[in-house]
Amino acid sequence: MRRIMAAACLAALLGAPALAQQPQAPGPTLAAVKQRDALVCGAHPGAPGFGVMDSQGIYRGLDADTCRAIAAAVLGDPNKVRWVVLSSQARLPALQSGQVDVLARTTTWTQTRDTANGLNFTAVTFYDGQGFLLRRSLNVQRARELEGATICVTTGTTNELNLADWARTNRIRIQPVVFEQNDETRHAYLAGRCDAFSTDASQLAGVRSALPNPQDHVILPDIISKEPLAPAVRHGDDQWFDIVRWTVFALILAEELGITRANVDEALRSENPEVRRLLGVSGDHGPLMGLDRRWAYNAIRAVGNYGEIFERNLGQGSPIGLPRGLNDLWSRGGLMYGMPIR
Repeated sequence: MRRIMAAACLAALLGAPALAQQPQAPGPTLAAVKQRDALVCGAHPGAPGFGVMDSQGIYRGLDADTCRAIAAAVLGDPNKVRWVVLSSQARLPALQSGQVDVLARTTTWTQTRDTANGLNFTAVTFYDGQGFLLRRSLNVQRARELEGATICVTTGTTNELNLADWARTNRIRIQPVVFEQNDETRHAYLAGRCDAFSTDASQLAGVRSALPNPQDHVILPDIISKEPLAPAVRHGDDQWFDIVRWTVFALILAEELGITRANVDEALRSENPEVRRLLGVSGDHGPLMGLDRRWAYNAIRAVGNYGEIFERNLGQGSPIGLPRGLNDLWSRGGLMYGMPIR
């Protein structure tokens, strides 16, 4: 008994599991995903850079790639995803009722959603904030100049409440024009039914890039809220929560360690202990969650590291053209920080 306790203490000091870990039995969500051989992911009807159907009928974006990474980690195949397109109002009930396994759909992590709504937010995939899009011809430079303006906004989102809070705090009189669907809000703005369109600044960049004459529209520099976007799962299944959260962390860690989709096979031969644990060459970190040891390797091989995902969908080389900013790695002044796998 004393030898076992001593071994456990030594292993703990070395940052390794005390004894060889037995694979964790599948919890309810993991078991359901494996049984149907597909991940059911809540999707956006159309948010350029995050989730939108391309001309070939392929769902693209940062959220889409997050779901593919989870499918690869769990099922070994990024293509085993079923997309359920959800409106802003329907997305939370769809997750609560079990219609989807994970909600990766530009959803802001808030205290109410994390508690009263019975959801668990896993890890932030994009740090955003609410802004304003308007026509350049209005000659408005700052948000405080929107006194008396009509502003298009989508109901069922944090944007509606943020807009009201901002106007009240700054004693600015505005007239919200509320729509149920994002597309309705965008079309209303384009048709001139409101002076400005307010939603997350990253989405405004996507909307602007898709307008007939993007140069005729401007996004104001003012950010009126914090919008940490994160995949969400249901309360009550800690194993599934861990799987989704640690898949996101694995993508961030891969960028920190210089592992890409192109070199991940070569990285399997690395002598770096962090790389070896991440890719499943050593340790039982996958089995601790009921997954294969190569769970993170499969995810990275499928979609690349976080930086690759960002640049492909939102970065300077994409139609959106966003800088990394807060979404850069912590070591480069951003907020992206992968928790250690050990």
